[in-house]
Amino acid sequence: MTGVETKPAAARPEISAATWRLAWVVALGAFASGLDTSLINIALKTIQDEFDTSLRVAQWVSSGYLLALAVSLPGCAWLGRRVGVGRLWLGALAAFTVISALCAMAPTMEMLIGLRVLQGLIAGLLVPAGQTILGQAVGPGKLGRVMARLGVAVVLAPAIGPFLGGLMLHSLSWRWLFLINVPIGAVALALGLRWIPHEKGTATTPLDWAGFSYIGMGLPLVVLGMTDWGSDGSPKPLPVLLPLGLGVAGLVVFVLHATRRRHPLLDMSLYRSPGYSTASVAFIFNGALTFGCALVFPLYFQMLHGNGVVETGLQMLSMGAGTGIMLPLSGRLTDRYGGGPISVLGTGCAVVATTSFSVMGADPSPALVQALLFLLGMGTGMASTPLVISAFATVPRDRLPEATAQINILARLGGALGAALFAVVLARGLLGGTRHAFHVAFQWQCGTAFAALANTLFLWLTLHRSGDGGTPQGGPHH
Repeated sequence: MTGVETKPAAARPEISAATWRLAWVVALGAFASGLDTSLINIALKTIQDEFDTSLRVAQWVSSGYLLALAVSLPGCAWLGRRVGVGRLWLGALAAFTVISALCAMAPTMEMLIGLRVLQGLIAGLLVPAGQTILGQAVGPGKLGRVMARLGVAVVLAPAIGPFLGGLMLHSLSWRWLFLINVPIGAVALALGLRWIPHEKGTATTPLDWAGFSYIGMGLPLVVLGMTDWGSDGSPKPLPVLLPLGLGVAGLVVFVLHATRRRHPLLDMSLYRSPGYSTASVAFIFNGALTFGCALVFPLYFQMLHGNGVVETGLQMLSMGAGTGIMLPLSGRLTDRYGGGPISVLGTGCAVVATTSFSVMGADPSPALVQALLFLLGMGTGMASTPLVISAFATVPRDRLPEATAQINILARLGGALGAALFAVVLARGLLGGTRHAFHVAFQWQCGTAFAALANTLFLWLTLHRSGDGGTPQGGPHH
């Protein structure tokens, strides 16, 4: 690595059993929220039939959750300081579990959508609070390995969700897709009460209500515009451009407000660090690729190959397996070599996989498809943890709540953008036939992967120039 020695594996700081327990408890809470999203997506048609409504109305069970999630994320840092991040995580998990049970008992579609919005507001606090707990508890040179455990839960839950949901819907009511969160949440809560720090909050400045209003308007409107854009192959311009324009305006006003306010809702000064800002941009592209692939490939198996829900879930397991294998390994590699080279390696694997899909024939070998999905899962899994660690590397410990909130906001925006983009590409491509639609979608995937690779290369160069290897404060540099 440019002639500079790295620390041998034996010299890296050891991670205590107590820290691993903490990581697994936080990961269990993240798994519950991630699993909930992927389970419900596969059940929308069933819920639509149950309440005898349109699919456009039923989609709000999912999109209402996403919009609420985007709204609550900015307030997580302030709440963490106010009540204590450990107490915030425990309270959010308890509320998420109770609301899951209420969703299962919802008598009307309106009640279900309202409960999902409330559940999204709570879920928006759960994952960033968990990341902050780990960031504050873990010492230098160890955060990559520990954060990878949380990443496994976050990424694997959507990967296994379609298969598990298909199995459950085959023999059970859709209501069990919500009830499954109750035992998971109860176990995580019992363990959390024992091992999660219960520190009290500290005196903090009043909540920046003006900033919260700007970003609380901007984020949902941007996501709503993207959702409407992706819901039809030829949408009317006004329902798309109006929320998008208002949303972007709200975000611009928020940034201007935050740069001028002494105690803003989110600290924009973090972006003065070249490593943090470039890692954030790379995180958007990686999120767009990950969520875009999660949209395209289930449809690829169902629409092009005629697979059922359960079989499609089985086909998607290879991508989840690749991600699950690489996430822990990428954390170890990041602790040793820094986030730059590992994120480049991950996005490089994604480029190889997506390029192969874009040039393959009409009837590829099933074994080849599974191998490429496994490689794609490896690539996205290998890239995600180093990007988070690279962003955290330049952030002081007391500013980790702001950093985790911002990283999660960027992930949601990147994911929404990727899902909306690929939905439009598919919908418009279907005018030329199903095979043509997926061929074009794979080409867009390839382009997104190349953009992600370009950004991670720039991140590596930025970290190298700044002397910040992308490892958390004091970790080994390359």
